[in-house]
Amino acid sequence: MKNLSQKRILLGVSGGIAAYKSAELVRRLRADGALVRVVMTVNASEFVTARTFHALSGEPVLSGWSDDSSGMAHIELARWADRILVAPATANTLARLAQGRADDLLAAVCLASDAPLMVAPAMNQGMWRHAATRANVALLRERGVQICGPAEGEQACGDVGPGRMLEPQALLQALSDSFSSMRLAGVKVMVTAGPTREALDPVRFLSNRSSGKTGYAIARAAREAGASVTLISGPVALDAPSGLQCIGVESAQDMLEAVMARVSDCDLFIAAAAVADYRPAEPAQQKIKKRATASSLPLEPVTDVLARVAALQRRPFCVGFAAETEQLEQHAQRKRLRKGVEMIAANLVGGGRGFDSDDNELLLVWEGGQCWLPRDSKPRLARQLVDKIATLYSQRFNKEISSEHHAKHSA
Repeated sequence: MKNLSQKRILLGVSGGIAAYKSAELVRRLRADGALVRVVMTVNASEFVTARTFHALSGEPVLSGWSDDSSGMAHIELARWADRILVAPATANTLARLAQGRADDLLAAVCLASDAPLMVAPAMNQGMWRHAATRANVALLRERGVQICGPAEGEQACGDVGPGRMLEPQALLQALSDSFSSMRLAGVKVMVTAGPTREALDPVRFLSNRSSGKTGYAIARAAREAGASVTLISGPVALDAPSGLQCIGVESAQDMLEAVMARVSDCDLFIAAAAVADYRPAEPAQQKIKKRATASSLPLEPVTDVLARVAALQRRPFCVGFAAETEQLEQHAQRKRLRKGVEMIAANLVGGGRGFDSDDNELLLVWEGGQCWLPRDSKPRLARQLVDKIATLYSQRFNKEISSEHHAKHSA
């Protein structure tokens, strides 16, 4: 699956014979790069043990309030999950979810979470067809719960009909599809990520603390939104995301050349890379030897990649980043106006923030508006950012189409 890498999937397992399929689902989720945690009902352990899910997920498994020593596990899990999938979801579980009950750990997590909820019904065909179950399913669907299945076929009791839990592959696909918004379908996006290295000599270089995690997360989020993505990356210790073109560069000049060679075929440019502002004026051709006296290092400014793209006569929609240590809003607005871009995403760095963390928070500023994206994991933050960019991009695109239509009919 292409959309499950680093996604946080909370799997709820209730007490039905189909629970054996859930073990295979966990294995496949992990194989596709997802992070998986499992919450079982007490009855589920009659079919598959917690030890099985622990071994497959690599995470402790909770099956009841007695496993929650702090009394806050349901809140922590509710905040952690990107998606909650209850598979199997028995008739009893569907009824309890429809009623909004919180009398066991799994139900409490589902009630407390803002994450999209998906359920995979599994029960006898008669139970599935019963009016009470149909009413519960209709109510859940009305509340935005995604109902996955059930399939038809032979059941453990010997009946034949609807009620079989979907196979793990089908549930895997449903989870993957749930992350595909297609808000940037048909849009060509270029993302820059990571640091650059400016050579001092053949051994040493000037660089910065950028890990590239934010830029890579944005590239993945844009691809999940349906875009065709080109990622221009400085040196990082990250695997190239699948499903997109990744081009490695070293210096700021390398990045500039890679961007300018492809920008004419780009609709949306997101400059998340921490490109050097200065480079050594005259890099040494041989290793600089250690000296006992003080030494100076002449520096010269490098070409600003974002400003260069924004200055093009026919340019893409441009989004820049600002890493600041103070006066975040003021610096972000000044940078947006100075570089003439549609949006700046700004964050505070230093003291464990930004470069040194797996999470972040962003202030987004654009002409006539701004919003704050609270602290969250970088992949989640990237999806929120791409969603906001897609909204602004769509508004500008529709405005341009409207202007062209008006000009055509006024001529």
